[in-house]
Amino acid sequence: MSDDVHLVMDETAIVAIGAGDRMVSRLIHRAHNDPGWYLYAPACALVEADRIRPGLAEYVAGMPAVVLLELNLPAVLALGGAETTWAQAHARFAAEPTPELPDGAFVATMDPDRWEGQPVRLFDLNP
Repeated sequence: MSDDVHLVMDETAIVAIGAGDRMVSRLIHRAHNDPGWYLYAPACALVEADRIRPGLAEYVAGMPAVVLLELNLPAVLALGGAETTWAQAHARFAAEPTPELPDGAFVATMDPDRWEGQPVRLFDLNP
């Protein structure tokens, strides 16, 4: 078991970046400066956040601390049967356990209620 922290941002967390949210700013700082902290932005969540705050995708893509997660074939196949938005489904897929991350990642969100009943571990960004 690793002490590393892996956080997949949903679109609410990405929008919070554009709003200057302090908690999200701290996460970006930790991911940039502290070994073992990883912050991910799924492509579909980035698109949805950019629709809400135009220009945000380019801004977030320029952050060295944020790892952009492409919409690859396994992600596309996971989105196909999703009963949620593509943004939420891509974040959920990105947080699932993998051989590299057997425990999976946390989903960082400003809206934990929307994840009720979803098989993910949450990182609530609200104070």
